[in-house]
Amino acid sequence: MAGVGVKLNRIFEKKSIAADLVGFVYSVVITIAPMIVIIANILLIGWKLGFNEEAYLTRELFSCTILYTFIFALLVVAPFNAVLSKYMQDAIYAERYEDILPCYYIGLLMTMILGCLIGIPFCLWEHFVGGVEVYYVFTGFCAYISMILVFYSMVYLSICKDYERISIFFLIGMAGAFILAWVLKYRCGWNTAYSMLFALTSGFLLIGILEFAAVKRYFARNSNRFLPVLKYFVKWWPLVVTNFFYILGLYIHNFVFWTSESRMVVVKSFVCNQPYDMATCLAMFTNISATVIFITHVEMHFHEKYKIYSEAVIGGKKSDIESAKRRMFRQLGSELMNLMRVQFIISVVIYLLCIVVLPQFGFAGSVMQIYPCLAAGYFILFLMYAAILFLYYYNDLTGAILTTLSFCGVTFMCSLFSMQLTEIWYGMGVVLGSFTGWTVAYIRLRWVERHLDTHIFCQGMLLKQEFAPRPSGLVYRLQTEENKEHKRSGNIR
Repeated sequence: MAGVGVKLNRIFEKKSIAADLVGFVYSVVITIAPMIVIIANILLIGWKLGFNEEAYLTRELFSCTILYTFIFALLVVAPFNAVLSKYMQDAIYAERYEDILPCYYIGLLMTMILGCLIGIPFCLWEHFVGGVEVYYVFTGFCAYISMILVFYSMVYLSICKDYERISIFFLIGMAGAFILAWVLKYRCGWNTAYSMLFALTSGFLLIGILEFAAVKRYFARNSNRFLPVLKYFVKWWPLVVTNFFYILGLYIHNFVFWTSESRMVVVKSFVCNQPYDMATCLAMFTNISATVIFITHVEMHFHEKYKIYSEAVIGGKKSDIESAKRRMFRQLGSELMNLMRVQFIISVVIYLLCIVVLPQFGFAGSVMQIYPCLAAGYFILFLMYAAILFLYYYNDLTGAILTTLSFCGVTFMCSLFSMQLTEIWYGMGVVLGSFTGWTVAYIRLRWVERHLDTHIFCQGMLLKQEFAPRPSGLVYRLQTEENKEHKRSGNIR
């Protein structure tokens, strides 16, 4: 991500209000713009096509289809993208660019197989048990597969630092979806809900195709070496565990509340809890700016200190290495504290605005009762995610696993308990789970600081390890007169 830091430094070094505004907009573009574009487009299409005038069951079926598409597409991609990112970064560092396409293809195959194993049985249930028409089920499945392709391909473009292109692809795809939905509704006479679903599916597919074309453009050569990619999953399995349990932890509290008495079941297939899910969405957007703040600050400040320390390790004196290490960890602590302070101010302001403004638009009752606790939980959650990324910097995969496992496990158990409380405490599962994960991550960062020298200087091997017959144990042979006689005769023993 060093390229992002260079661009941000060039923008902010002008030290003007306009430069700060441009830097903020650029930070948003490279982080959360795609998600904002999709949500805004769905709301805009729904308003333009009169979605609120549709029957209640039709609206809920569409909403649940989109909700499941996003959640389970993320869960399917999660186990693979961290390891594939690692392989791609190593291949780029070694200038083995011809190995990128095999990585892309084998990862896409595994992701699609897992996605189909989950999606096809659900779609069959939705049709045969839920009674949903085949064309609607198939379109929803295509939306799900297209979103898997989109999320998967984003990993490769992100590593190539092509964040602007990703945002442009999303703008193109969603603009096409908006136009297509209008045409299908008013020119072809399709019903509103299916016009929206088909248009969004086409938009997702267009984004995925554009991303795939960009990957092919970057990496034209193909070595067809697939086995090394599979070996990476064996070597770097902690990345699979860490990423999967982090993504699962983001939604596991929702899954718990989907089993509560207030849940809603649509066509005997989709299960949701509208008040809790809406409060979760609001809480996430209240704290989503933490992602922007973290990336900008780390890219502009911490990455430089980390680079200086790495250069000191390669060719510096012991005093230089110690000094660089102290400055690096001081910067790490400073970045976490700055993120906490700035995000706290932003979250409080957004929270107050939500409390005052949202009831005017119909967001009241249970949603606003659940929202405050969840907002606090997501505030801690994004701080925990920042700490996990710092653990990645130091290759502390054990710490990352412990963090995400504790986060996911405590969130699940405490959500089961908080479900029995009043609505205002429903989000305690997220609060306690995130705080537990943050605590574990912070302890591991302090452990890394104390043991960094051991990690850096004591991980290599002096002798090359390989599988071969064991060499002879003979070290010394006593030279006797008998041995000399046999040696002269060519029959030494």
